This record gives sequence, C-alpha cells and structure tokens, in this order.
Amino acid sequence: MRKLYFLGLSLIILTSCKVIENTVSVAKDAYWQQHVDYTMDIDVDVKNYQYKGKQTLIYTNNSPDDLDKVFYHLYFNAFQPGSQMDVRSLNIKDPSKKIGDRISKLKPDEIGYIIVNSLKQNGVKVCYETVGTILEVALNQPIKSGESVTLEMDFDAQIPVQIRRSGRNNKEGVALSMAQWYPKLAEYDFQGWHTPPYIAREFHGVWGNFDVTIHIDKKYTVGGTGYLQNPQEIGHGYQDHSKELNLPKGDKLSWHFKAPNVHDFTWAADPEYIHDILKTENGIDLHFLYKNNLEEKYLKNWKDLQPKTAELMTYFSENIGQYPYKQYSVIQGGDGGMEYAMATLITGQRKFESLFGVTSHELAHTWFQFLLASNESLHPWMDEGFTCYISNRAVNEILKEEKENPHADSYNSYRKIVNYGYEESLATHADRYHTNWAYGTASYSKGNIFLSQLEYIIGAENVAKGLKKYFTDFSFKHPTPNAIKRTMEKVSGIHLGWYLNEWTQTTHAIDYAVKSVDGQKITLERIGKMPMPIDVSVVFVDGSKEDFNIALEMMRGSKLTTATVLKDWGWANTTYSFEVSKPIKSVTIDKSGLMADINLDNNFFGEKNKL
Repeated sequence: MRKLYFLGLSLIILTSCKVIENTVSVAKDAYWQQHVDYTMDIDVDVKNYQYKGKQTLIYTNNSPDDLDKVFYHLYFNAFQPGSQMDVRSLNIKDPSKKIGDRISKLKPDEIGYIIVNSLKQNGVKVCYETVGTILEVALNQPIKSGESVTLEMDFDAQIPVQIRRSGRNNKEGVALSMAQWYPKLAEYDFQGWHTPPYIAREFHGVWGNFDVTIHIDKKYTVGGTGYLQNPQEIGHGYQDHSKELNLPKGDKLSWHFKAPNVHDFTWAADPEYIHDILKTENGIDLHFLYKNNLEEKYLKNWKDLQPKTAELMTYFSENIGQYPYKQYSVIQGGDGGMEYAMATLITGQRKFESLFGVTSHELAHTWFQFLLASNESLHPWMDEGFTCYISNRAVNEILKEEKENPHADSYNSYRKIVNYGYEESLATHADRYHTNWAYGTASYSKGNIFLSQLEYIIGAENVAKGLKKYFTDFSFKHPTPNAIKRTMEKVSGIHLGWYLNEWTQTTHAIDYAVKSVDGQKITLERIGKMPMPIDVSVVFVDGSKEDFNIALEMMRGSKLTTATVLKDWGWANTTYSFEVSKPIKSVTIDKSGLMADINLDNNFFGEKNKL
C-alpha cells in the first residue's frame, strides 16, 4: 500500500505540473491589443485657425469581446469655458501656471473644438453623442471578436489659443502646435474602455498606422510624426536636392505623411521654421525645426543641440533598445516639453543646458510610454519616472557632470512632500491627485526612485539587464506595472511583489535606524511601515571596514554583493541584531544613498565622515 500511495502522489504531482505548464502557455498567448489604420485628409485655414477633416479608420477588434459601442477622444473640446479642464484648474489648490483661469476667459474665436458632422460604420450612418471630450458611438452592428470595421468621419475643428500642449501662437510665436488634434479612438483592453475626460494630462492610444495629408498655406513648413511621402512637391528643406522640385500651383501645399506602427500622430507648422537634418552614424535622420528669428544665442544653442541629440539617441538605444524608426524630429512648439510619436515639441528660448535637458527627457519618452506604451493615465510613474531615471543618467554621462547620484533631486523632492504630509499613492489616476504637487512628485520623483532604488535592492547590473529585457519583451505593447516587476524578478531571481505593492500602491515610508551599538553587537530598527533589505557599513576601531547585507526574507534571495551576507530579516520583526568580530567605531545604513529613507539622521552611529 505504501508503494501505491507514493506512486499515486507522483502521478498527482506530474499531472499538476502539466496543468501549470498548460496554464502558463494559455496565459502567454492570451495577450491581445487592438489595431487601427487611420487615413486622414486635413484642410487648414491658417487665417482663422480652423480646419476641416475627413477620417477613415479601419478598426480591428483583436479582443475576445464583441463591441457594440466605440468611443473617441475629442481633446480640443477641453479648451472651452466651463469644460472639466477649466473647472478643475479653477478649483485645485495649486493650479498649473500654464492653465490657471485662462480657459475661462477664452472668446468664441479663441476656444478649441472638434465637431463631428457625420460618422458611418461600413457606409451606414450611426448614432453618436458628444459628451465633453468624449464622442460616444452606438454601433449599428457589433464588431465581433476578430472582425474589422470601417468608420468614416467628417469633422470641423478650431485650434485653441495655446494653453496646454496644443494650440496656436505659443509664447515663442510658433503658429501651430498640433497635438491631440484629431478624433482619436479610445483604447479598449483587458480593463475595458479607457475614456477619462481630458482634464490635464496623459494619454493612452491604440497601436496602428497613420496616413495623413495636410493641406496648408505654402509659406508654412510642417514637421512631426511619420515620413514625408512627397518631398519633391514640398521643398522647405525636405527634398532630395538631386531631384527637381514639382511644386503645385496655388496657395497651399499638401504634406503627405505616413507613420507605421505608432499610437499617436502630431505635427507643428510655422512660416519661419529653419529645418536642419542630421544623420546619425546608424542611419537615423534627426530633424530640427526652430524659428529663424530667435536671438543669436538661442540659434547657436539649437545648432549645438544637434550632435548632442545624436549622442542621446545612441545612449538610449544602447541602454534600453534600438530606436526602430528611421527618423526623429525635435520641434520648437508647445508650452514646455511634450513627447509624441517620432517627435517632440519643446520651447526653444532656453539656455543650452535647459534645451539639452528637455530634449533628453522628451527623447527618452520615445522608449518609456511610446515604445513601451504603458497607460500613462493610470500609471504615469511608469512613463515620467522611468524617463527621468534614464534621462538623468544620460545627461550625467554625456555632459560629464560626474554626479555620484544623478537622481538626488528626486530623493529630495520625495522626502519634502512626505515631510509636509501631501504625498499620495502612485496608484492614483493622473487626473485624480488632490494637488499638482502630489502628482508631479509621485510620477516624476517617486517613479524615478522606483528604478534607482531597485539598483539598491537587486543591484545596478540587474536593473540594466532588466530594462533591456523589458524593451525586448514589451515594446510595441501596453505593459502594466506587473510587467516591469516580473521582468526584474526574472533577471535577478529575487521576488519583488512586496516592493511593487509598498512603493506604488501605498504611501508607506522607509525609515530605518541604528538603534544601538552595545560592544560588538549592532541593533537596527525599522521605524517606517515599508520594509527594505539593508546594507550596513561598519568602521572598526582599528581602522578596518566591513560591509554587510541583510536581505528581506520575502525577497527569497539577495543581490550579488561583495558584502558579508547575513541572515534574512523577516519584515514583521521591527528590530534586527547581529554581532561583529571587532570593536566598533561607526555604523552607517546605506552609504550608497539609493534607499529612499525619509530620515537620514538616525542612519548613523559614531564618528562622522569615516567611510
């Protein structure tokens, strides 16, 4: 009977393992994402800042669900008095200086709008309703799983006065900054439809292809997403000078762009743009468009920026993953700096360090949120934070700043908001933070620290490997927070569920202290709610030194280290003691400074400046 029992148990184990394998296979194959093919024809009247658009959209439903409705974003509708963006800005404790009460004061010829005149599903008119910045569409027939549908739309639009990201005549005189300018199909994924009203920030889009033709006054130069298809008809610095130009007659030129495998399309236009092209060593064309009437010092900065942008492109490609397109454009426009598909809009009247810094940040966004297209409305820290992390490193290296911790400002900002009691969880929707300060600190600073602190937890080499694997596994997809967590677990072998939960879903703070030193016995104390592995550095009376590493028990492993590895610390225990071999002169918790401990005063025992 005993033999039969063990045989039966073995069969059960083997069967269970087989089931697990099948489950993993199914889960891996279950990922899906929707697909769009846009064809748009846009006729722009630059005198009254209006345009007429025709849009044909082929929408492929790769989800397992049948869809009886679709939704579009009409972002320009936010720039109207009484809009939710206006109301929010008037009521939030610390409104953006870029918005303030400006929307409430817009006149009818200054507002933004997108008016849908007609919409057809496979040639048959459908019912729709505009609700603020969302177009709600009731389909005639459901789009079944695996099916495609053609949606044809005619619309009119007015470009608002430049207030936030999009608009006309920004503070530097750029005529048209055209971001979030078209009826944009909302994303549908495993969480359902993503249709938040446009309040202030962050976007989420469907992967697809864009074919866009823009008819505009022939004095204007246009730049943005995609590859220009008809340079011989345009001139403006785009043409191959070995070919004769074939400029059409009339007051307008037609700029025809195609952008493959992107999830957004933006453009800018101005009659005073200079257009420079720099080809990188690996064959990528970097386009720079900036106004020719800038002061001489700013013109020089734009020239100096160009080879440095090539260095940035190389840095990000080597440290995350190869840039997959053949061109990228840095364009003067917008209201500060904002990333888009294959391009960025930035203000250009800056000192060189500022111009380079904003370009570094916005170009880095090509990887974090564009190619690794996380939902930045739900998880802005994966977008802004990761971008801060890699762009800080890039600036530090390329400008040879030699900062020991290029992320120090993020740590200082995080500690400040915690001390003032205004911190909110990273799990908060981008538009739902109680203050803009809380949003900015969470998304930029604490999101940055998520990765820099991981260097402390799993080691810098593993974080570097993890970013490359993250790009390999999730570029051209919509990764979630679990994606980055699992990626880092796979490269390090360390369990990180506790870290993702504590750092991104709570406001638990880290505070460890050297509680006491009694002879050769050291006692550490966890005061804050968030547990962490601990690095301890000890200087002995005889002048020798030794480093120790204490992993968290629930990590189920520890980073590669030259330190002496001690027994794991169970997080429920608030104190931890260990003995060393010689009399102690000083004890320091985390000499690297990468752990975001909110109180550094209690991290040290003994004489200062001895490490």
